[in-house]
This record gives sequence, structure tokens and C-alpha cells, in this order.
Amino acid sequence: MRAGRPRSRVGLRPQSIRWEATAARIGSDLLYNSHPRRYGAPRNRFGPIPIPVLSVPPAIRMNTPHSQGGRPGDLRGKRGFILTGISASHTLFHAFQHSLLVLFPNIRETFALSNLQTTSISAVQEVVAGLIDLPGGVAMDLFKRYWGLVMTVCMGGFGIGWMVVGTAPGYVTVLIGMAIVAASSSLWHLPAMASLSNRFAERRGFALSVYGVGGNVGEILGPATTGLLLGILAWQSIIGSYALLPLLLMFPVHWAFRDIGSRQPGSPSTPESSKLSDQLGYTRQMFRNGVLWGIIAIAGLRGMAFVAFTAVIALYAKDVLDLSDQTRGIYFSLLGVVGMTASPLLGHLSDRFGRKTVLVPNLLALGVLTLLMAWYGHLGVFPLLLLLMGVFLYSDQPVLTAAALDVAGGRTTTTAIGFVSFSRLALSAPSPVIAGWLYRPEAVHAVFYYIAGLFFLAACGLFLLPLRRG
Repeated sequence: MRAGRPRSRVGLRPQSIRWEATAARIGSDLLYNSHPRRYGAPRNRFGPIPIPVLSVPPAIRMNTPHSQGGRPGDLRGKRGFILTGISASHTLFHAFQHSLLVLFPNIRETFALSNLQTTSISAVQEVVAGLIDLPGGVAMDLFKRYWGLVMTVCMGGFGIGWMVVGTAPGYVTVLIGMAIVAASSSLWHLPAMASLSNRFAERRGFALSVYGVGGNVGEILGPATTGLLLGILAWQSIIGSYALLPLLLMFPVHWAFRDIGSRQPGSPSTPESSKLSDQLGYTRQMFRNGVLWGIIAIAGLRGMAFVAFTAVIALYAKDVLDLSDQTRGIYFSLLGVVGMTASPLLGHLSDRFGRKTVLVPNLLALGVLTLLMAWYGHLGVFPLLLLLMGVFLYSDQPVLTAAALDVAGGRTTTTAIGFVSFSRLALSAPSPVIAGWLYRPEAVHAVFYYIAGLFFLAACGLFLLPLRRG
């Protein structure tokens, strides 16, 4: 019988009669969804019976399973599991990468490098990551069904890259290993962040900040552990032992995220229907958004300041403050400790009050603290200033990414992430080289002024940008 036509109860199956009786008795607590094309909407003599649809509270929806190609209720399809698993994996990437904050002076001594050559290691990472991000973002939007495979391969490549660094006979081999590390880490972030963005569209800032907390945990564990191990092992042995963990984690990563991109909730395009011509059309439409270009410029300025700071702060702690390996490891862990607590709070506040309301004061505070470090860092307040820097340094990037995704649209999630990352890294790639050229142990003010100026410029640009709330 066609939909919408009055019908009798004769001929209906007993199960349908009982179901309709239950729906009428409970009323607004149930959603009527029993074969509307075959039987039509329920009716009485006055016309169709309205059936209200009630939304599920966010606290309940956190563990609502989304289809990943598995059985309904499969643990791997639950949002809480996905957020926890991806954030935990993020911990590993940041733990290893931020160990370089402690190892830079040791690498410099082993290969007799100049300050410029040492900071150029960070520049190589930025260049390679930028080259991966833009084409990688488009490819990940086009081949969503392979996201799980990509994440597995990236985990293995991350371990291989560190193994190359740990066994490097010279400076060039170190650069090759770091290029592999950067490529694997950069490509991993694209499907990881996109899957969280699509599944937590209504709380995007919070979800990406929790993802950032995973990185903050790594930023705590990595430098502290590496600093302690330097007391008993050479830096090559430490890196070589680190490389084994990502290789072993390839198997659980494949199990957990194998089908993570098979069907993305909130995305109007499924992997089966995506075509290159369609995806390029969505990408061209995204590039016409002037606000997105503004966010990209802000991210680039902020990225330039960030990589310059992380490139020289370890050298500053060694050359100017004469801190031991263990002390440097503990101090740099402070950055992650406070960032871990501040990041979810900043994400929540940005969801509630708007991205600009949170980001502008954050960037201004970073500029002021950088100036204070230039003036008073050598007078015994370095730990306090580093602690305050950590509140803002690692908590604003997830919010900035969420701002870009707010205006990009669901069809181009990984393309937007890739393009923002590519532009940010393209702008920031020369920054470690500039910082290395400016850095002088006997006159450190110049490099800190350079970093502070970039933070202030990013804050002014963001203030003028017409961002919508949430």
C-alpha cells in the first residue's frame, strides 16, 4: 500500500500491530520507524499521528557506535574508543619527537655540527611534513576506506625512521631518518584528526583538544625519560630502543582502526561514491573561502614562532643556563604537564565562546612570556616562565585547527587539515634556520625578539579576522 494512504489494521502482521500499540502508549519516548514506504505513517480519523523525535544527550552519544564496517555495538565503532585509541597513539608520536629537545646538544657534539646545522634538523622535518600534507589531504578524502591501512603503515614508518636516526653514521643520514619520521607522523595526523572531527562535529574543539592531550602526555614522558636514560646510555642506543615500539604497535593499530574510514558519520560523501572530479570540485570551493586563507596565514605565523622556540630553547638551556641532560629533560616535561591540563579547557571554552575569544589572548600571552624569557630567563626564573609558556604553547593549535574545519565543510575534512598543515609548515620551514642564524649564546635577545614578534603579529591578524562562533 502506498505511503500516506489511510489503511486498516487488517492484513498487518501481529508484530507490527504490537509495535504500533507500544508506540502509541509510550508516545514521545519512541521514534516510529516501522516500514514507512510499505505501510505509510500511522493515522487516526483526524489524520497523521505526529511522532516527536528526541535527540540523545551528548553524554550518552559519546559511546554510541558508528558503523565502521563491523557488527552493531562493536567496540571499535564507539566514539569513546576511537577518541581514546587515537589520542593514545598520538602520545607515542609526540614522546619521540620531543625527545629531540633533550638530544639536540648531544647530536651537535657527536657530529661536530654548528648551531645552524643543528636547528636545520627541525627545518627538514617541517619541509617534508609540508610536502606530504597537501596532496595527502586530498588523497585521504578520496580514499577514506584505506584510512586504517594508512595509519598502520605510518606507525611502522615512524619506527623505521627512528631506527635510521639511531644507527646514523653521519649528519646526512640523520636528516634522512628525520625525513622518514616527519612523513610518517604528518600522514598519520590527517585521517586521525579527520575521523575525530567528523564524529564529534558538535564538540570539535573539545575532541581535537583531547587528541592534543595525548600529544601533551608524550611531551611529558619523552623528554623526562630521555633525560634520565642519557645518564646511562648513549643517545643512539636510546633512539634505537625507541624505534622498536612503533613496529610492535602496528598490529594493534591495524586491529583497532582497520575500518575507521569505511563510513564517516556526518560526511555527505561515502568512500564508495567519492570521485576525483567531485573531490577536486569541493576542494576548489573550499579554496574560495577568504576566512580559511586568513586562518592559514595565522597558523603559519604561529608555526614559525613555535618551531623557532623549540629549536633554540634546548641550546639556550645548555649554553646559557648550563643545565644537565637530566635537568633539561625535567624542565621540558613541564611544558607538556601544564599543556595537558590547559588543552581540553581551551577547547571547551572555544566551543562555548568562540575560537577568536580564546586564541587572541593566548597568542598575546605567548608573546609577552617570550619577551620575559629574553629579559629575565637567565636570572633563575626560567622554570617558572617555561611553566607559563606551557599553558599556552601546546593548547592553541587544536583550537586553530578546529577554526579551519568550522569553515571548510564536511566533504573536505582531510583536505582542509592537509592544506592548513602544508601552508603552516611551508611558512615555518625557514624559521628554525633563521632562529639558528640569530642565536648567539652571548646575545640571545635577538632570537627571542624574533619569536615574540611572530606571536604578536599572529594575534593582531586573528583579531581582524571575521570568525564565526563555535
